[in-house]
Amino acid sequence: MLRIILLQLVAMVVAACTAGLLGGVSALWSALLGGMCCFVPNSFFALRLYISARKPGEVNPMTFVFGEAIKIATTLALMGAVVWLYHGVHWLAFVLSFIVVLKSYLILLFRYRP
Repeated sequence: MLRIILLQLVAMVVAACTAGLLGGVSALWSALLGGMCCFVPNSFFALRLYISARKPGEVNPMTFVFGEAIKIATTLALMGAVVWLYHGVHWLAFVLSFIVVLKSYLILLFRYRP
């Protein structure tokens, strides 16, 4: 789980730097905020699963379902907060950075070798 979170952090920084080079400071901040809208909820979700797996006793599948619902709600709330508070959003950079961070785990999936 930690590798996925670190990969998402790296993908967010790379996407933000690329957006900054191509679109300026507004695109850089928008890409950074778009990546954070994905990275922060995923980090808390991974932490929650890690803590839940370390507890003695049986693992409850509802922990995963409840955590996923919280992650989705947090993602939407963060996106709403960005739109509400940052009026200079560069939409292309914001959305593309979010998608890059969201799908960055595919890199580890294709790199996995037992």
